[in-house]
Amino acid sequence: MSLSEGDKAPDFEVPADGDGRISLEAHAGKKVVLYFYPKDDTPGCTKQACGFRDHIDDFAAAGAEIIGVSKDSVKKHDSFKAKYELPFTLASDEDGAICEAYGTWVEKSMYGRKYMGIERATFVIDEHGVVQKIWRKVKVPGHVEAVLDAVRAL
Repeated sequence: MSLSEGDKAPDFEVPADGDGRISLEAHAGKKVVLYFYPKDDTPGCTKQACGFRDHIDDFAAAGAEIIGVSKDSVKKHDSFKAKYELPFTLASDEDGAICEAYGTWVEKSMYGRKYMGIERATFVIDEHGVVQKIWRKVKVPGHVEAVLDAVRAL
């Protein structure tokens, strides 16, 4: 599925860290930064998560909540969250339904080998559940700051 800016954000309800559950609908009336990342506790994903952590007060001041999504289990999310003191929810998309809905489950290539995986992507969703900004094939340096600027502009 291809999601575009201006589209209604697909709702979801999945397990989350701390044996919780999370849905987009539960965040209605709030801005949401929904970011997809390949795997807990890997260098790029850790740097990205820590970037969001380090700017959590700025996102809160702009009225936005952050949700990270990967296909890792809740148990892996709990360990990752504890290790880096991440103050936001990590959603476990083990069956890939959220990745499919947001178009982040894609064919990737490394060293000539093709495989399916999560494309690093970020979606800013407004208080009405509409996708306002999309970044695909995210490069981590400077990304958190660009997302924060977009959230502040809403």
